[in-house]
Amino acid sequence: MTAINSKPARGAVPALILFLICSGGVAAQEDAANGGDEESTVSYPAAFFSQYSPVSVDDMLSRIPGIELVLDTSRGGFVNFNGPDRGLGGSSQILIDGKRLAGKVNEAREQLARIAAEEVEFIEIIRGTSSGLDVQNLGQVVNIVLKSAAARSSIAAQAGMQRYRDGNIEPEATLSITGQRENLNYLVSVGSQSFYRADESLEVSTHGNGALNEIITFDQVADQNAYRFNSNLTYDLGSADRIALNALYNRNDPPSSLLRNITDYNGAAPLTSWERENVPATQSNWEVGGDYEHIFLDGSRYKFLFIVNDRDNEILRERWEFDAPGAEERKNLYLHNASSYQENIIRTSYTFSFGEGQGLELGVEGARTTQDTSLRLGRPLNGLADPEVGGLVRVPVGNAVSTVEEDRVETFAVHNWRLNPRMRLESSLIGEFSEIAQTGDVDNSRDFQFLKPKVDFRYDINPALQLQASIEKVVSQLSFADFSANTNQRDEDQDTIAGNPELEQEQIWQYSMNLDYRLPNDGGVLSSRLFYFDVANNIGRIELQTPGPGLAATNGNVGDGTVLGFNFDASVRFGFLGLPQALATFGLLLQDSAIDDPLIGFERKVVPYDRGSFRVGFRHDVSRLGLNYGFDYRDRIGGNRTLFDIDNVLYLNAQSDLTVFVEKSGIAGLTFRLEARNLRDHVERRTRFRYFGYLRDQMLRETENFAVTSGTQFAFSVRGNF
Repeated sequence: MTAINSKPARGAVPALILFLICSGGVAAQEDAANGGDEESTVSYPAAFFSQYSPVSVDDMLSRIPGIELVLDTSRGGFVNFNGPDRGLGGSSQILIDGKRLAGKVNEAREQLARIAAEEVEFIEIIRGTSSGLDVQNLGQVVNIVLKSAAARSSIAAQAGMQRYRDGNIEPEATLSITGQRENLNYLVSVGSQSFYRADESLEVSTHGNGALNEIITFDQVADQNAYRFNSNLTYDLGSADRIALNALYNRNDPPSSLLRNITDYNGAAPLTSWERENVPATQSNWEVGGDYEHIFLDGSRYKFLFIVNDRDNEILRERWEFDAPGAEERKNLYLHNASSYQENIIRTSYTFSFGEGQGLELGVEGARTTQDTSLRLGRPLNGLADPEVGGLVRVPVGNAVSTVEEDRVETFAVHNWRLNPRMRLESSLIGEFSEIAQTGDVDNSRDFQFLKPKVDFRYDINPALQLQASIEKVVSQLSFADFSANTNQRDEDQDTIAGNPELEQEQIWQYSMNLDYRLPNDGGVLSSRLFYFDVANNIGRIELQTPGPGLAATNGNVGDGTVLGFNFDASVRFGFLGLPQALATFGLLLQDSAIDDPLIGFERKVVPYDRGSFRVGFRHDVSRLGLNYGFDYRDRIGGNRTLFDIDNVLYLNAQSDLTVFVEKSGIAGLTFRLEARNLRDHVERRTRFRYFGYLRDQMLRETENFAVTSGTQFAFSVRGNF
């Protein structure tokens, strides 16, 4: 349990050196053939994609080798396990007409399936850094340039259905309108999407001595549908001024129900009982964002941006037990959790050039974030029945009602320097100053100040081969949900987990080196990345002092750790086999990490940096038939993620997914797609060990083995432009 497998990470260094030598030699020949062209941006005109009969921008991007690397922002970088960062920041991987969208939830990645392919002039992959970019380039940036005309418009529509394991069929549809009227560009879309889920589960529990304890089976259904409205409007006031306005509304109600069968083997004969759960839930969010940009005569640029968003969640979990189907039901749990989250962001910056090949962006971002949470717990105890907890007895929960508010200001300076035609250096310094105040059951206020430097160096060894090296200080965002009592998502035997008003941010020094090689004649992309993180103040479980004899834990800062990892990705066309329209992809991630955890008393991995994962994909376009087909397989490397608590440990085993698809276009101008997901019917397996007292004392009390499957899903859709 305490061993750390470091062999994959140690092997990463020689693999990277070998790749550098081999690809560097081939690329040198490519450089000579191209006459030493120093341009590192790769451009694909719209005509290139016509052979594939694309419907949306997503269809176009899927035909570009290596696009997965561009769109994967987490590749070889810090993963914020607490969810999306607050504020906006200066980075984005997708631009439309050279600009980032003034949105956070409503960001560019969400729009790619809604923009009609016929609206696109060309797509370019930007591999360099420049003060002329509207964003900081973390790796590579895709820029989608739309056609310019006095008047144009198109409608993209999609309708389809999905069939799930239990035979349930759910419809979904999207309608988008894209166009231009003089100086106004617009994109408006509405849609519905199903996230229905039907799970079968089996849990076998044994005592510490190996004797059978109980067997639990359950069926759980989540009938979840999302309804979304998006709009993006851009208006050119003139050659020097531009304004944009974006809006989003999303409604996503995910009610679920569960039926559990429990067979207890601790008596003279097995005893069977039943439990039923009903979990109504509502979720909604909206966002409005806008920006204004002015370009001065000398080429310098001023930009102002604002975003306002709101998210509301409410979940009620009620449970009843009964001795047999149709028998009297007895309520034994009422758990209500509600939260509302609001964010107001403004960001302003001024960018100008000076010297030879140098540019500087100076700016400031301010954000106010507020989260209100409340939690009510009822149990069938002796006492006064309370209608606010479903007629049960209210159980006091500490720190159950809370308001957390953060006022944060970031000042930033970003310097871009083109050292020579082949070398670029981007350096930045961000100062973060914030106050986090908590009121309600707990009153607490704290101030934080951080300096976050970054240096990014890029060397175009030749037009095909690029070396990137970076050093960056990253400060994680805290999850406000950890500040107050919350439902425990890890362990069904523990309804709630206490909050921690003293939680502090993780701080990570992040070092990475990347080598990217584009094969001749758009034949593919090979990429490798070696990265190392020095993590301080890692967040995990810490012991919570309680007045009673029981043990309790909550999320807190456990100490310092390290992460070492290696990525290799390949995206290669089969032109060397006479199949230039066949594209194969491969990705491998190897990671090793270590931290001394005082709660459990030994070394463990840094969550979520487990051993790694791999993926294999294939797509073949048969243009003369208007047909394409392929598959995508993803899996984690076994012995994956381990979650430690004060008195138990949960092992999450490998997770795999195989998706196979076939698509036919050209029938009445429409594209038909049939897709099978989770085709291998993967069974998610988990094992939990529970102990008497502290886990570190290793006095095993119970072993729980879980097996959960959601079954194979089939999806059929019809898409077209009008």
